[in-house]
Amino acid sequence: MAIVIKSNRDIEIMRKAGRIAAGARSVARQMVEPGVTTKAINKEVFNYIKKSGAEPTFLGYGGFPASVCISVNEQVIHGIPGSRRLVEGDIVSIDVGATWKGYVGDCAMTVPCGKCSDEALRLIAGTRQSFFEGIRFARAGNRVSNISAGVQMYAESLGYGVVRDYVGHGVGAKMHEEPEVPNYVQKGRGSPRLVKGMTIAVEPMINQGTWEVKVLPDGWTVVTADGKLSAHYENSILITDGEPEILTMADDL
Repeated sequence: MAIVIKSNRDIEIMRKAGRIAAGARSVARQMVEPGVTTKAINKEVFNYIKKSGAEPTFLGYGGFPASVCISVNEQVIHGIPGSRRLVEGDIVSIDVGATWKGYVGDCAMTVPCGKCSDEALRLIAGTRQSFFEGIRFARAGNRVSNISAGVQMYAESLGYGVVRDYVGHGVGAKMHEEPEVPNYVQKGRGSPRLVKGMTIAVEPMINQGTWEVKVLPDGWTVVTADGKLSAHYENSILITDGEPEILTMADDL
């Protein structure tokens, strides 16, 4: 599958899709409090996306049963909302997509529930910053691997494990397009060059311990192999002729 370069019209639509996805992420973030169920958060995300005139990208994607992935503590990604009630000290990863006029905005973040440990807060902050360290290199003429190296070097400098089994990706008319955007350097493999008009989702998934993960019996929820905490931060970005444009960056994030 070839990398799709977006037209000016495509980009305008993606900006709108990105704003809706970011707004849905904000709705979910504001609901993260002790006692709230992940199912309740999912319902409000669904309502927000629908009221915005968009469709929840995740709902039914590959059979996924919800509008948002909510992954708690050692859960890395793809957590299924349900009856679980959040408790003080949890860290909660929120991953959401919105499709508007056929184009996707995809974004994620990890937030604390009430008062969290200093170690957990450092992991959240470090994961977020690893995204920004990576996109420093998201410029036309560089390669995807330059972004990967930026994320990996920063996260590993903090002593964290960088998930390898799951990666960022191109985004556009499909949620997952070419190219893959790993958060680590894949030695011995070529890496596509970044060009103006590419849209990609950069999404560090950073673990407190080992980078290794496993999938739970539900077939979706990915957890750390050692049971330690994990955090996730993602935005859809546009490669321009200068600084990258973040398409899913809400004012409060």
